[in-house]
Amino acid sequence: MIGEIRDTETARIAIQAALTGHLVLSTLHTNGAAASIARLVEMGIENYLIASTVTGILAQRLVRRLCPHCAIPNEISRSSVARFLQRPAGDSPADFKRSIGCEQCRGTGFAGRSTIAEFAVMDERMRNLVLEASSEGVLEGAAREAGMATLYESGVAKAARGETSLEEVLRVTRMA
Repeated sequence: MIGEIRDTETARIAIQAALTGHLVLSTLHTNGAAASIARLVEMGIENYLIASTVTGILAQRLVRRLCPHCAIPNEISRSSVARFLQRPAGDSPADFKRSIGCEQCRGTGFAGRSTIAEFAVMDERMRNLVLEASSEGVLEGAAREAGMATLYESGVAKAARGETSLEEVLRVTRMA
């Protein structure tokens, strides 16, 4: 376990440990899973080392959970729901909520936090793209084609279940 990879020396230690068969878990500050590969390259790690040692990358953010005592339905138009969900609004019910604040949450409208995440698996296609020094956008596209849901999509799914607000998801994912 490496607390955080902040510099080239720490990144090289992590890669060397992974090359010798150790499971290495660490944190790396980036905006998403695909950006982690670009960050390792910026730190001077060769693409072939990244391709042969990285097995998966989890990006996460915390979102505030709506207060269960004062959350109320959020009337959103069907066209807005379709835009946020990135699919037709009639596919499944959405329970978007917002909160107004109460004594329980001290007027904030929120109580606690929850995680939104995206997980990119380093499959054979991703390894080849890393070896080809593909851009972050290409890597993200490949991860999405392999089934990765983005931070935004994970957050909107939570908002559609009434666990957080769309505004909170937009604030955290910087999609606004």
